[in-house]
Formats: sequence, C-alpha cells, structure tokens
Amino acid sequence: MPLSLTVLGTAAPHPRPGRPCSGYLVRGGGAEVWVDAGTGTFAELQRHTDPARLTAIWISHLHADHSADLLAAAYAYAFGGLAPAAPIPVYAPQECAQRLAGFFGRPDLTFLNGVFDFRPLYDGHAVQHWNLRLATRAVVHDTEAYGLRAECQGSVLAYSGDSGPCAALTELAARADVFLCEADLDRHRDGERFHLTPEDAGRIARDAGVRELLLTHVGPALTRETAAARAAAVSGRPTDVAREGEARGF
Repeated sequence: MPLSLTVLGTAAPHPRPGRPCSGYLVRGGGAEVWVDAGTGTFAELQRHTDPARLTAIWISHLHADHSADLLAAAYAYAFGGLAPAAPIPVYAPQECAQRLAGFFGRPDLTFLNGVFDFRPLYDGHAVQHWNLRLATRAVVHDTEAYGLRAECQGSVLAYSGDSGPCAALTELAARADVFLCEADLDRHRDGERFHLTPEDAGRIARDAGVRELLLTHVGPALTRETAAARAAAVSGRPTDVAREGEARGF
C-alpha cells in the first residue's frame, strides 16, 4: 500500500502509562516522517524504525504534548550514538529552533547543525520527499498551528493537529482515505474554539467526504469509545479511534 500510519501516542494533555502524547510515523514512497513529537513518542518511535533513518520530522505546533520529545531526539542524535547520516529536515513553526535552544541554555542551535535542519512552516507550505508529498495548512488554535495532508500515489492521509473548527480543515481533509482528527473536548466553552468536539470532527469528516475518520487526542473529559460513537453519529462513515502501536496501510 502506498501510505502507512503507525500510532506512537494519542494522549492529551499529558502522557499516561502506556499512552504517550501525540505522535505518528507516516511512511510512503520510500520516506519515513515523524509527525508530531509529543511527550514519550521518541521511545515508541524506536519500536518501529531506526530514528537515524527518518526522512523528516513535521510538527503541528509547539505545545509540549506535540513537540517536547524533540529534546529527547536531540540528545539521542547528538550524544546517544544515533546520529543521522545528514541533518534531518524539521518542518515546524518559526520559533521551534529557538525553543529547543532554550532547553540547552544556548542562544542558537549551531551546535546541532549536524542533527537538525529547521525549516519554518507556513500556510500553503508543500514539500516532496521521493513519492511522498506533505502539504500544510494553517488552522485555528491558540498558537501558531498547522494541519497536514500527506499524499502518495493516490492515497491520502489528512491530520488535524490541534484545531478549532475552520474551513482549512475541511479543505485539508477533502476526499482523504483517512482523516486523523483530534476530539479533545466534550463541549465548547463560551468564546473558545481552539479544539474540536467529537461532533465537530464528525461534521468535518462528513463535509470533506473522507473515507474513514480516525479520532485521536481524545481529552480527559471523554472516553475514546464515547468520542467515537458521538463522531460516528454525525459523520455517517466508518469511525474509529487511534490506539498506540497500531499500524494501518491505505
């Protein structure tokens, strides 16, 4: 199959026993991309691939439950004997390199030039690695945030990152084979539209005409089973929840 998705972590907003925060391994067309580096996902990544073989890293936004394990990866690559053959492109919001430098108490990351090659994301960013195309859209959140559309030989995976309801998500997910979508909230609080409820996820999946909805980042006020049932009632299409260690091709 042209594309595969391996779930490394789904928890929000903190890791739980056996359940790291958001992170995924996307493979397609000869490329391997670590999508979101939430707390605990670097250890899980090593179950499924050699991290030195990664083609790229893609980060939706800089909240810790989606990016903190870049620090673990930096230690592994720079000091732990897992050095990549060439610097790994890191597609991330503009401030990612500065945030990581701060962990080391350095003004910049020049000392990690052989490890990471930071490349800022923006709305409409697109890049091709072999036969895998990664297209990025800005989404609505309480910080700079992006969603991802990965395409390979006609197969499509869309990923919401963290987002409130917005037109960009529907466009990103249009006719995707799998829409990997957060369902963090039980209900919206007044004036806040920074995350999705299961009903929001189901509505976007329905309007985008996706083949399958796969929920992730289910918040602590919901169970995964309840979230899936609520989303499915709106989406009218196959709906499941992402679980750590699961892999699927499409």
